Amino acid sequence: MPNLTDAFLAFALALVVVWISTPVVKSLAWRIGAIDEPRERGLHQFPTPRLGGLAILAGIIAAGLAFLPHDKQTTAILFGAGVIVAVGVADDLLELSADVKLAGQILAAVVPVANGVRVDTMTLPFLGHIDLGHAAYPLTVIGIVAVMNMVNFIDGVDGLAAGVCTIAAMTFAVIALSLHRNAAGVLAMLTAGAALGYLRHGFHPASIFLGDSGSNLLGYMLATISVQGALKTNAVIALVFPLVILAVPILDSSFVVAKRIKYGKPVHVADRWHFHHRFANIGFSQRRTVLYLYGWTISLAALALALRFVPYSDNHGHLHLAWSLALVAFGIPALVASVYLVLVLEILKLKRFRQFQLRRARMLEGEPPPAESEVDAGVAHELETGEFEVPDIGRDGG
Repeated sequence: MPNLTDAFLAFALALVVVWISTPVVKSLAWRIGAIDEPRERGLHQFPTPRLGGLAILAGIIAAGLAFLPHDKQTTAILFGAGVIVAVGVADDLLELSADVKLAGQILAAVVPVANGVRVDTMTLPFLGHIDLGHAAYPLTVIGIVAVMNMVNFIDGVDGLAAGVCTIAAMTFAVIALSLHRNAAGVLAMLTAGAALGYLRHGFHPASIFLGDSGSNLLGYMLATISVQGALKTNAVIALVFPLVILAVPILDSSFVVAKRIKYGKPVHVADRWHFHHRFANIGFSQRRTVLYLYGWTISLAALALALRFVPYSDNHGHLHLAWSLALVAFGIPALVASVYLVLVLEILKLKRFRQFQLRRARMLEGEPPPAESEVDAGVAHELETGEFEVPDIGRDGG
């Protein structure tokens, strides 16, 4: 049976520990100079302490020791968490090179993988059961490192990474507990509690940032949770759960990396092509940006839960019409949210829509409509830079 009591107690303990310890960590960050100064690509205006990951680690360790089984895998997960936070703290203080940070991430990932936290077999649609053999080790390490970097990528606006991780961890907890993977469910719940405890201080206007110590830690925890709670199951749909639940950081990272490769820029070099930057470019406030992305994450989490609990199939390839329609009903909000954000962020540029915007703006200003060549040049510039101006046509800049 799912151990709901331990899961909720772990959630509460992690939340309280992080809530209380974050001000202590904030004072430490000011004292040792772990400060994030305003910069051109950043969205904050005042120097802000980093090292929020130290408080989150305290909550995870406290709840983990109290409510997780004292076995080799739990010890490895918690030790690896300490390793990635140590690397993150060093980066927050010294700004490590990309190669050194990557080596630290790999080291942290190797610790749990070497102790059994890995995907040895998978069940894939049309391919059936696959034994990964020795490839399980590097593939799991790559997966954990990838999730760490995805969460790090979205940590660019107050409360975004922590909030998305809270939603994702709680979704993983429900799925893991329903699959009777109690340790993974408790691990997910304490991660959600720790992230939520930080949000008391990290939501806009944030008094402390996660820093690399926090964003890498949350990514590491979500990755190990997904391995223990979903990917290790024999269900054909097991791989879908992490992909749907983590779709926001996955899509953001994929979009940004693709843009960097397209324009010949190093993958690790920061820019303003992330979703939250594009929201800022069109005049959204930090709070509005975060709430929109929270909503998108929640719609995807609801779809993942529907995939787990809605009996749309008899597991022999036969669909139940009524339940399949119910599943579609969960998928529609996720699809609508995704399409809406693609359009509002102009991830896919629509020339006719751009012409409409400019013509209307010129009309309101009493100026002649733009020439087609002007629109083409503007769209080309926006595609290259990822930055654009929205004509003032009554849009709420919230």
